[in-house]
Amino acid sequence: MKTIVISAVNLVEAGTLEILKDCLRFLSNYSDKNGYRVIAIVYKRELADFPNIEYIETQWPKKRWINRLWYEYISLKKISKEIGPINLWFSLHDTSPSVFAEKRAVYCHNSFSFYKWKMHDLIFAPKIAMFAIFTKFIYQTNIHQNNYIVVQQEWFRKGLSKMFGIDPKKIIVARPKIDDSAIILSEIKKSKEDYEFLFAGSPNSHKNFEVICKAAKILVEEKKIKNFRVTITVKGDENKYAKWLFDNWGKIKNINFIGFVSKSTLKDLYLSVDCLIYSSKVESWGLPISEFKNLNKPMLLADLPYAHETSEGSMKTSFFNPDNPKELASYMANLIDGNSSFFKTSRNQKYSCTKSRKLG
Repeated sequence: MKTIVISAVNLVEAGTLEILKDCLRFLSNYSDKNGYRVIAIVYKRELADFPNIEYIETQWPKKRWINRLWYEYISLKKISKEIGPINLWFSLHDTSPSVFAEKRAVYCHNSFSFYKWKMHDLIFAPKIAMFAIFTKFIYQTNIHQNNYIVVQQEWFRKGLSKMFGIDPKKIIVARPKIDDSAIILSEIKKSKEDYEFLFAGSPNSHKNFEVICKAAKILVEEKKIKNFRVTITVKGDENKYAKWLFDNWGKIKNINFIGFVSKSTLKDLYLSVDCLIYSSKVESWGLPISEFKNLNKPMLLADLPYAHETSEGSMKTSFFNPDNPKELASYMANLIDGNSSFFKTSRNQKYSCTKSRKLG
């Protein structure tokens, strides 16, 4: 009986957990029909429990980074030897463990190796800066031992190929499935005077909320524009970065600090607002872009490769320099005034548009 091992001890929530579930759901059916033995190494079985799967549970690697590295490069080698002949070892979380297997593959979805961190990242989110510094080295370890590398976007494939000198044919682009069934294509009639913008993201420094806050301040204080509202999913007390945002821009009445919202509430916001802003400086995909683009509403996106690729096919899209609040404010002012002539359909341009930031 052929054996497939899925290692995913670090996948416990959000989109990465969905990747694990999708993988095991497929293998659960595939193994039953084709006589494969499938072993999943996970944090807890209850997070992704499917029939026809053998589970190895362990929480120790996730307690500290040093534990994780020891487990990936020392413990798993022993475990792979104990399992016996392995036809495929598929690591779902960036690292390429030292294991015995006929074929090896790794899913790379952490794009921080391409993030140009700044000093304020060290102040507000030192873990983010450390990820940006060390992710490249974590990727590099054993990466050439893989038969296949899986990524979510074409720009990421090209970036990894260039960074590590990997044959592009070994890197598979597997775009995530986006469930947009609850978001219908529609044109919402405005019944309000204020033009409403939305940025949905976690309160982390790489999400770059400050460029939106600065742009809103420019609109209010310099351009004297008041008939707009910017809703951001930060409350102001989540962490140091969120507190810094609220302390600096919380008094601007046009910025609505609403904090975390449920998925259903977010979908309601998609339907009610006029425009999505997405300012994040690093993403492996950018889920809100995918969820919002079918609504045929304007989107203002960071001029970065991930945003160009995720927004492909959207009808009303424009890109701004994520470090230039004046440029963003200018686009926002045009929309508030009813001018959307600068928008165009977002197309695949090999992700090297003239304004796009360079990789790495």
